[in-house]
Amino acid sequence: MKSAFRFALLALVLVIVAMVSALTAMRFAIHGQEVAVPAIVGLAPAEAERAVSGLGLQISIERQYYSPQIPEGRIMSQLPLPGTKVRRGWQLRVAQSLGPTRVAIPDVTGQSEHAAELNIRRRGLDVVSMAEVQAAGIPADQVLAQSPPANASQVAAPKISLLTTAAAQPQSFVMPSFVGQPLGSVNRTLTDAGFKLGNVSVAAAPAPAGDEANPVAPAMAVVPAEASPASIIMSQAPAAGQKVVAGTAVNFEVR
Repeated sequence: MKSAFRFALLALVLVIVAMVSALTAMRFAIHGQEVAVPAIVGLAPAEAERAVSGLGLQISIERQYYSPQIPEGRIMSQLPLPGTKVRRGWQLRVAQSLGPTRVAIPDVTGQSEHAAELNIRRRGLDVVSMAEVQAAGIPADQVLAQSPPANASQVAAPKISLLTTAAAQPQSFVMPSFVGQPLGSVNRTLTDAGFKLGNVSVAAAPAPAGDEANPVAPAMAVVPAEASPASIIMSQAPAAGQKVVAGTAVNFEVR
């Protein structure tokens, strides 16, 4: 009985020792893969690569900025910061310096959008964003403002935003009903409102019925008359209530 108890106790101790050993080994394995991020600001990309490659880290250049303090081509910022604990294989995101601003920001206000873009890109700059706004009395597709402004000196990035004029949207109206009105007065109303008179067709008059002597005799077809200012409108297209813009042609059927 005592031997069995002693054997069970020994087995339990061995299991506990094995579990502790496994946890300890796992902990060392996990923490053994962590490294401290080195300081690479001020280094050239090749130097920074050598500094981190031995630690199993990688570098990704995500941004470029002008800087009067950091020489051109050197790393000016990094994430994660130096001293941060990361796993091997981690990618460090860095920004690279373009050196001091050497390109003067051109004045493109008043130019067309296409001409402004050519002017900007010819100087090695980029158009990062473009917005449009309607401006009364100013032609469409013209640069109203820019950021940074012309000849700016403290430029952080080689990117320019433009504000251009948009084409004015035509004024819209709700089509009224002209049915029952004479064509002449409706035509004047349309012209004064900025609309056009479209196609005018004359509705065929009803054929006369047969006479009393021969009620089943076929009726003679009636040739439609010519439309005149006195003609009365029977139908219209676009129909009343539809939304239309200035300059729309309105078609009528008259009698």
